[in-house]
Amino acid sequence: MDERLAQRLEHARPQLQVVWAALNVELDKLAFTPGTITLRRPEEAAYRLDRDPASGLDTLVGIWRDARGQKCGTVLIHGDGSFFAEYDIIRDHPRNERWFVEAVTAWGRGEIVRSEPRLLPVAI
Repeated sequence: MDERLAQRLEHARPQLQVVWAALNVELDKLAFTPGTITLRRPEEAAYRLDRDPASGLDTLVGIWRDARGQKCGTVLIHGDGSFFAEYDIIRDHPRNERWFVEAVTAWGRGEIVRSEPRLLPVAI
């Protein structure tokens, strides 16, 4: 691993844990049967640095993959301290048949963390 990437990843570890916890809170609120969905931990993602063309700063990009190697989530920690993460759920809503759960998302900056599920209406 590139030294710059290793340093950035080490610095971002606390923020990655906060983001992962926020995704899990949203998943828990949906009330799926316990054990049916488990989000991969931050250390299970593959990381790289990408240059943000708008700011010129590096963004730490983490990609989660499922057992088949398919992308199932992304986390971005921008150089300005803002972040965004999404993790695919791709399941019917467990309590409301009018909704399909596409993903859970989290975003914010520093200590400010917001999160929500991304729901799609189901034609009934």
